[in-house]
Amino acid sequence: MQGSSSAAAAKTRKDTAAMAAASSDRGGTEVKNIHGKDSTKTLLKSEALYEYMLNTMVHPREHECLRELRLITQHHTYGFISSPPDSAALLAMLLKLTGARNTIEVGVFTGYSVLATALAIPPDGRVVAIDVSREDFDLGLPVLTRAGVAHKVDFREGLASEHLDALLAAESNLGAFDFAFVDADKESYGGYHERLLRLVLVGGVLAYDNTLWGGSVAFPDDAPLTDDDREVRDHIRAFNAVIAADARVEVVQLPVADGITLCRRVV
Repeated sequence: MQGSSSAAAAKTRKDTAAMAAASSDRGGTEVKNIHGKDSTKTLLKSEALYEYMLNTMVHPREHECLRELRLITQHHTYGFISSPPDSAALLAMLLKLTGARNTIEVGVFTGYSVLATALAIPPDGRVVAIDVSREDFDLGLPVLTRAGVAHKVDFREGLASEHLDALLAAESNLGAFDFAFVDADKESYGGYHERLLRLVLVGGVLAYDNTLWGGSVAFPDDAPLTDDDREVRDHIRAFNAVIAADARVEVVQLPVADGITLCRRVV
């Protein structure tokens, strides 16, 4: 396996050199953001392959209200932070496969993934949706209403840690949720994980978005990154290490969208 490791290391150095050369071509001072309005949120090397997947399997089956909200979100200044449609399709499939009814979402934005969740869970299901600001969620709320699922969504504005602590304060909430999806401030993922493990039942699933951060988790420490991307990359690396060693969950990391980590609570 040493040869494989050496080959992988050589490839990483080559990729890093290419990034550095690109930076040098721009004057040596500019480093492109990993995520921005001009970037596609996928780890696939082929844009054509990604478009093929979207056009063949995702867009044709996308609910009309999901499509409407996706297009609305694209015009938002920060529309690029929204979950991509292939990620939402995976989320909906997981919810149906697990028979999830009660879910939690940390990080809501305009509510695209909340809508995907609300459409996937049963009529009597609920989504406790937590975000620090309601303004962006209100942009998508009319679409959730037209989709007939707004009644399933319990939106809570404010710090996620405080709302999760409030849920934990009620004994009836312990192990009361089937599924949790987190797409929020990356430095807080570890704290959210500890809280959500107590709220999600044994056998339930916790899903974390952006856990490969554009592939930067595998870059050398001195790879050319923006200060913000380097900080986020370091938080994600630390979180990944914690999850990898957590015996309370079974875990799989998927190279879907920007990296999605799935944890099944076993203890």
